[in-house]
Amino acid sequence: MGNAYGFMEITGVVAATDALDIMCKAADVSLATWERKLGGRLVTLVIEGKVEAVRQSIEAASTNAIKKPVSVGILPNPHPEIVKMVELSASRFKGKPEPSSDPKMLGQDPPDFVPEDK
Repeated sequence: MGNAYGFMEITGVVAATDALDIMCKAADVSLATWERKLGGRLVTLVIEGKVEAVRQSIEAASTNAIKKPVSVGILPNPHPEIVKMVELSASRFKGKPEPSSDPKMLGQDPPDFVPEDK
């Protein structure tokens, strides 16, 4: 969709949902993936879009969300290794099959999981 990633780490799933809603309404961006850590207490949202749209979305959510973000970051023209990392997270998020069929929490690799080389 674009050539930039925006990262926002915020506490709580409700606050993350609110922030994502604000980001998607503020500019033409989409959710690439998300990760929950510490039992959902920390949620990292990764959005993608054009650089200015990502910047505008991150600023809007940082200012207007129900909680202030823990941290934010914008990566224009991300390195291919970053793209691979986001795609790996997105494959778990979007429910693509993993080698193990046991249910996993988002962000956890099963012991037998080996990323595919592209």
